[in-house]
Amino acid sequence: MKNPEVDAYIAKAAPFARPILEKIRRLFHQACPQIEERLKWGCPSFEHKGMVGGMAAFKAHAAFGLWRQDVLPAPRGMFRSKSPMGSDRYTDVSQLPPDAALLKYIRAAVKLNEDGPPSRAKSRPKPPVKAPAYFMAALRKSGKALATFEAFPPSKRRDYVEWIVEAKQESTREKRLATAVAWMAQGKSRNWKYEKC
Repeated sequence: MKNPEVDAYIAKAAPFARPILEKIRRLFHQACPQIEERLKWGCPSFEHKGMVGGMAAFKAHAAFGLWRQDVLPAPRGMFRSKSPMGSDRYTDVSQLPPDAALLKYIRAAVKLNEDGPPSRAKSRPKPPVKAPAYFMAALRKSGKALATFEAFPPSKRRDYVEWIVEAKQESTREKRLATAVAWMAQGKSRNWKYEKC
């Protein structure tokens, strides 16, 4: 389904870009007659059961890409980047890959959406946080703070340690350390203000 906003976008593009955008648009519709057009981030996008791809015109070039091109095997490095506009920069319609190749990859992108969202890769757990000696020494001065810290799950321990270690100045680090000990002595996590009661 064509969108008048996309017509207007193409009409405003530089003369060299118009034939490029028109051809890419035609190929998206040819590959998937149910494709819908929208303007996203100020550029034309093509959607069917989610984002399929998009195109854009710039001052000196035009570009297009497929939303999930990072999982599509592309020939000849068609998509050099994993970003949705990671195709080559085109200044003339003759530079576009052959229609058959573009149709193949647009159809593959549509199929990815029709098959459903990708399963999320399981991330490896982070190694246990290593608290600096000065941090542990400060906690040992307050039995309650130490007990709270030791009872925390690894993520809450990491919140405190990273907050203190990332301080750029020694004075900031000392203030954060004093605050951390006081909060843990009260049984509070680093982000206690944002946690639901």
